[in-house]
Amino acid sequence: MTSETVPKASSGEYDVAILGAGIAGSMLGAVLARQGLRVLLLDAGLHPRFAIGESTIPYTSTVAQIIAERYDVPEIAALSSFEAIRSQVSPMCGKKRNFGFVYHEEGKQQDPAQVNQEVIPGQPEIHLYRQDVDAYFFYVAVRYGAEGRMATRITDIDIDPDRGVTLLADGGEKFQAKYLVDGSGFRSPVAQKMNLRDSPTRARHHCRAMFTHMVGVTRFDDSTAGKKQHQPVPWHEGTLHHVFKGGWLWVIPFDNHEGALSPLCSVGLQLDERMFPKPDCTPQQEFDDFLRRYPEIAEQFRDARTVRPWVSTGRLQYSASNTIGDRYCLTSHAAGFIDALYSRGLTNTVDIVNALSGRLIAAAREDDWSTERFRYIDRLQQGLFDVHDDMVYSSYVAFRNYDLWNAVIRVWKATSFMTWVPTQKALTEFRLGHGEGVFDALERSATPGLPGPAGPDVAALLEFTRNTCIAVDAGDKPADVAAAEMWARLRATQCLPEPLGLANPANKTPESNPELVKKVIAWGQQEAPEHIRPMFAGHIV
Repeated sequence: MTSETVPKASSGEYDVAILGAGIAGSMLGAVLARQGLRVLLLDAGLHPRFAIGESTIPYTSTVAQIIAERYDVPEIAALSSFEAIRSQVSPMCGKKRNFGFVYHEEGKQQDPAQVNQEVIPGQPEIHLYRQDVDAYFFYVAVRYGAEGRMATRITDIDIDPDRGVTLLADGGEKFQAKYLVDGSGFRSPVAQKMNLRDSPTRARHHCRAMFTHMVGVTRFDDSTAGKKQHQPVPWHEGTLHHVFKGGWLWVIPFDNHEGALSPLCSVGLQLDERMFPKPDCTPQQEFDDFLRRYPEIAEQFRDARTVRPWVSTGRLQYSASNTIGDRYCLTSHAAGFIDALYSRGLTNTVDIVNALSGRLIAAAREDDWSTERFRYIDRLQQGLFDVHDDMVYSSYVAFRNYDLWNAVIRVWKATSFMTWVPTQKALTEFRLGHGEGVFDALERSATPGLPGPAGPDVAALLEFTRNTCIAVDAGDKPADVAAAEMWARLRATQCLPEPLGLANPANKTPESNPELVKKVIAWGQQEAPEHIRPMFAGHIV
């Protein structure tokens, strides 16, 4: 997309005002400003600042590339390259060569056979040092012409469906815009003003969290339990998840590559608050108590110490009944949140920035801000929310039994891989000159959040998984029976590429290499169900 003439705003009026100058708001602001829109980027805080959501996945990288090339903002492509992020954005970032999951049972030694690792093919993904990355994209937006106003808190919003939006700041200043995007987070001013929060949330999943940055965290590979394991890639070279009944612990190192400058490690403990009510003690005391119950995890934190205060939350899940309306849209964490599991926060962010940017640019050029133009954004956000809720809820239930967990994690792999393939294919076709229609085709899915043609198949598998785990959660089905049913369903799901071995319980730490990729593509072109084959036809990468 190239810059075209946008109708000139009246004096003092912006085309789009964005609340929240984190990574979502700043990326969106950079795209819109690059395309000639008059953008106001507001935030109550200042950069740099601590933020979580530090881990990317291949889908995130692909969509970041799409945004960069589709909207001519090459700086955003750095999100898809470990080397680029280190050289262009921040040398404090870490690399991610794998998703690692180590299963623990309280009171028992860790079984080396109860591990799962998903190796990322090709170049590594990234552990983002968010305070540097968020600030970088804010300044990219400003460089392209967005007006940045930090330390500016919005106290009131007035929306006229025919004329636009008036914002009142805490210092008495007023701002006017034709459209308002709220990417500010849970305390979204628009959600509060329009009474958009579901009460209670429709999320089935429950958890609270505590997180910080530490130094002195031991490589799990060097621990007693870690030395017993034989996974393809060291745990330290990826995002490590310690999973157990009722929750999980993330370990995200920034010092895991040659030439690393950062000694930091992001650490976060997620707990089902119904099983683990918030205690009357400090977060550090709670963390120490957790480690006493899991000594093989504790060994990793023997010499660790925090370098910033713990953040400790209540229940994290919230949702919105609607994410669009006359002259406004909620995005990212203003719209809703589930859990950090599977690194879906940034994935959902880039999905929304990509889909919303084109609509805002077209609205400005045509001076048509009708709500119907943005209807798909709500369908997409609600679909992404529900998919993630189903996947995470099912995973927490499965944490009770390794065999069930070993099956449920394959469903996550299916949702991840089968959404990445058509998206990567669309990017490749766009590069070959096929135009923006390739991205429009991705939006014509009957299952928003799971693009076709495999979307309905994966949605059906996910629905089966959710319903099976609901039965386990309610005590109506033993976990071992549910596991057997899950494996049978995985074997019967014909859209899953056979070379990936997702239906093989023993295939827990598969190698990932170019030969495997070739086998998957060949399967997709020659052996996949007929309706799946177009997804693998022609060029993918």
